[in-house]
Amino acid sequence: MEAEVLIVGYGPVGQLLSVLLAQRGRRVTVVERWPEPYRHPRAVGFDSEAARILASAGIGDSLDKFTEPARDHAWQNTKGETLIDHEVADRGHCTWPEALSAYQPALESALIEHGATLPPLRILRGYEAVGLADDGDRVTLTVVGPDGAKTDLTALWVVGCDGANSLVRTGVGTTMTDLDFSYDWLICDVRLHEHREFRPNNLEICDPARPRTAVSAGPGHRRYEFMRVPTDDPDHFGTVESAWELLRLFDVTPDNGVLDRHAVYTFQARWAERWRAGRMLLAGDSAHLMPPFAGQGMCSGFRDAANLAWKLDLVLGGHAAPTLLDTYTTERRAHVRHAVEMSVGLGRVVCMADPAAAADRDAAMLAARKRNIGPSAARRSVVKPLVDGLLRKDGQGRPAPYAGQAGPQWRVRRAGTTGLFDDVVGTGFVLLYAEDVVPALDARRLKFLDGIRTRLVRMVPADTPTADLAPRDALDVEDRYLPYLSEMDALAVLVRPDFYLFGIARDEDELHSLVDDLATQLNPPPAPS
Repeated sequence: MEAEVLIVGYGPVGQLLSVLLAQRGRRVTVVERWPEPYRHPRAVGFDSEAARILASAGIGDSLDKFTEPARDHAWQNTKGETLIDHEVADRGHCTWPEALSAYQPALESALIEHGATLPPLRILRGYEAVGLADDGDRVTLTVVGPDGAKTDLTALWVVGCDGANSLVRTGVGTTMTDLDFSYDWLICDVRLHEHREFRPNNLEICDPARPRTAVSAGPGHRRYEFMRVPTDDPDHFGTVESAWELLRLFDVTPDNGVLDRHAVYTFQARWAERWRAGRMLLAGDSAHLMPPFAGQGMCSGFRDAANLAWKLDLVLGGHAAPTLLDTYTTERRAHVRHAVEMSVGLGRVVCMADPAAAADRDAAMLAARKRNIGPSAARRSVVKPLVDGLLRKDGQGRPAPYAGQAGPQWRVRRAGTTGLFDDVVGTGFVLLYAEDVVPALDARRLKFLDGIRTRLVRMVPADTPTADLAPRDALDVEDRYLPYLSEMDALAVLVRPDFYLFGIARDEDELHSLVDDLATQLNPPPAPS
């Protein structure tokens, strides 16, 4: 067979997943029914972790061409009173800004262009997937090409990145959990003729007469959104005339801006219970849909791709049993559920159309603001630790200390090059330590770590003389990694390729156990018959 992995759908998640697999040398064929890329944005931003994932896919140097820091976010009521405001940090836990606004068509172009440089990646545009079978030792995907002829494609695995009406999800046969939260919103993408300074840069107006949003959609682009209310004529609401009428609420007119796109979108809040059946897997919108209020729709799809790519690679390379792929559902479903529930919770505040209920909401939120009461940064965050899956566990089956946390990224220096850790050291499994632990690892454990391409990295102080540096050393130029290890009282930290911590070791015995535990979880012994 020509491909190891078939991907159905070549939107941003399919693009990212195909690149992450092809970079690892995996033969990938992507089937996309549309002959040309969609040239209008759907999502308008992503977070620090998503930026790190995109950089790991080889487009980090391109991000500043179509992104800008989100800067700030505020919610106001009808009177213009601020209910909530939040300054977005210029540096998130991955050094990239905590949140970035992005122009999605340019993002997709960057992924497509990079994918075109990878020989193992083949893209079939204008091919519609119409049938799928799991044959036990392979999958067969039936497609209809541009000439109307049917063709069967085979591979070892298939991943459905084929959206809300996913053919692959039908094959998986999963149930969906639906939170029954659905509203129609008119989406308007605008380019203004002249630059404006927006403060706040991202604004939710919680007006029961017309809930609405104005946010950055990347450099030179703005996104305006308006909820359909009961008094709207459904036939008129989605028209270009309606769009311009509503845009006047933000002083946007045909005289000062260009309406690139308008469309009515129905938000949904649902996720698949099962993301794998046999050799079929789901990612992105085929596995979950969420309202936009937490800005996590595309981010969640990127996390899917980052989680799945390295696991598929290990299975294809014979370094892990196929059961490893069951942890994909376990880990990603929990993350997605949190993101969907957070999005719905925020949406219930924004979408409140009853004036009396909205007045009560405003009073409560203004009182909380006056008393400086609000959710902590941890509660606001959608970056939650993993609580199950491929993690170091304690005796009760719970994550061991620090296991499952999102690993940070700072700047380091090695061999005369200074930059972000991933750019300087590389990606994949990382064993990070301050004291040289390599002599404590025997040949068997070192061979295992080498087999899964683990990078062994000793962090040393930034002022370490060059003559004292070993090949595995990296200078902690920001003095962040060494305190990080010290705060955890960690001799070594084992980081997964998707940047989440598998676990830590506080001494040599724990280090041996940590490495052995990863080896066992990747290739568990057969269950007793």
